[in-house]
Amino acid sequence: MNLTDATITHAWLVNVQIDALVDRLVINGVDVTAFVNERDPWYPLRTMLRPTSPADMRTAWSALDAEWHTAIDMVRARPEAAAHAQLNGEFSFVQTLRHLVFADDKWFTVPVLGESFHPSGLPNTGSLDFPFPGLDHTASPTFAAALAVFDDRRTKVRAFLDTITEADFDRPVDVLENGEHPLQECIYTLLEEGFWHLRYALRDLQSAEA
Repeated sequence: MNLTDATITHAWLVNVQIDALVDRLVINGVDVTAFVNERDPWYPLRTMLRPTSPADMRTAWSALDAEWHTAIDMVRARPEAAAHAQLNGEFSFVQTLRHLVFADDKWFTVPVLGESFHPSGLPNTGSLDFPFPGLDHTASPTFAAALAVFDDRRTKVRAFLDTITEADFDRPVDVLENGEHPLQECIYTLLEEGFWHLRYALRDLQSAEA
């Protein structure tokens, strides 16, 4: 939801929870931006997800990768079953890795590099019936196998970002199921998918520890 430049008046905010990028937030005449961001454990990474230069894209990708490997190290330290455990019907950690492989393939590997979907990629529920070529809906990889493909896809994106220029940003990319998008928006999708699914994964890992 994009509430940029929104003005809310004559409102009651009672027991309200907001999970958002805060760039400038004024409540009852009080600018609370700095207060929120100083206490946000995901700041400044949250602010880096829509970079406007190639250098910022590379910085954002590296920062997100560093956070992902913190989560991966947590799973490595646990039994294999922990990587496949699902809480409240959400993706397991392995399923999350597989879903991000699918997202990378859909928005980058296939339309930008001209390569194929990896068979173990896992679409979101709303896309399960779309005929993405090469997916194996019966796949059940180990944590190590899923991680190997995840790392391969992240490495390919990182290598591509080393060569991207601002002139590439508006290049049209034909994305299966979603139609044509500029390359810059495709990279934004990869960053945002990686960020939000990392947060979900860490939430579930921490809940399992409790």
